[in-house]
Amino acid sequence: MAMHHRIVALERIHQPLPSAFDFGPGATYDLITHDTTPTRDLLHARIREATIVIVTTITLDPETLSADVAPHLRLVAVMATGTDLVHLATCKARGIRVTNCPAANIDAVSEHAISLYFAARRRTVLLDRLTREVPSQWKANRSLNTYMRYKDGKPPLSCKDEVMGIVGYGALGKSIASLGRALGMQVLVAARKPPSSTSSPTDNVNSLLPPAATAPSNPEDPPRTPFPDVLRRATLLIISLPRTPSTLSLLSTPEFAQMHPYAVVVNIARGGIVDEHAVFSALQSGTIAGYATDVLAVEPAEGAQDSPLLSDDAKALNITVSPHLAWFAQRTLVNLGGILKDTVEAWVAGEEINVIA
Repeated sequence: MAMHHRIVALERIHQPLPSAFDFGPGATYDLITHDTTPTRDLLHARIREATIVIVTTITLDPETLSADVAPHLRLVAVMATGTDLVHLATCKARGIRVTNCPAANIDAVSEHAISLYFAARRRTVLLDRLTREVPSQWKANRSLNTYMRYKDGKPPLSCKDEVMGIVGYGALGKSIASLGRALGMQVLVAARKPPSSTSSPTDNVNSLLPPAATAPSNPEDPPRTPFPDVLRRATLLIISLPRTPSTLSLLSTPEFAQMHPYAVVVNIARGGIVDEHAVFSALQSGTIAGYATDVLAVEPAEGAQDSPLLSDDAKALNITVSPHLAWFAQRTLVNLGGILKDTVEAWVAGEEINVIA
């Protein structure tokens, strides 16, 4: 692959790029960087001459990846772990390689997941708002503990009384499980969701998943607990699996109906895996106790037009939302830069690593 490469980085706003690439003898490159690429027209114009594109959050759909728009494109280097933004089938058909930066953000995202758990279990956002209110309910009533009570009037659980259910036991799920165990939680690892036995909007999606298993593929991993049992027993449910056609709306109304009334759901994966309208309704009815998420189905998001979780009605519910920044930490940025540099250099040298498609 000794040649001249035009490398186009589309969104430097998210993290710094390597200061230079070492392609060895015979290969040269230009590096063109953009802080953001806010429009489709700009996107298409900027990648027209690119052989390598570096992307983090911008969607690369079939038209964008077509030979008409990007005739020279040979490598899409995703400077993140998730690659759902790239239409992999188009890349495969055109022979465009897709790579990612695996495990760069494991520490930061794991810690953020636990912070979301505490915010939801202790209702930190709601209590902060109530404490700042004038006139003060706190002063008038002498306590705000009623806002921390469950539907049955009981106060919140402590870590040693929690049952953490992990849905998605890759590197991230394992890291969060380790933190949960360190806090004294019992940890259950969910098997794959079985096909639904009742009609629901997600039946066709769920039928794509294989049956539940009890033995893990890695003998060193803990045994899998059937998905319905995890729903029933978990007081803390962690969502840490990729967004694929088979995981969209993995949690919706039928699943929330099976859950523990004290359950808090933390979504640290991708928007769309949890049905936002369904979780909103479950919180309104008191079916579950809380929802905390770093991701939304529509991102960036603005108000109720993009998510019911951002509506005025949601302010009274136990909902905590952060803007897809769980990954953001000094260690993550160092890791991303190093992995991206190694990945692109390896591809140019014909020794591919971190290949997704």
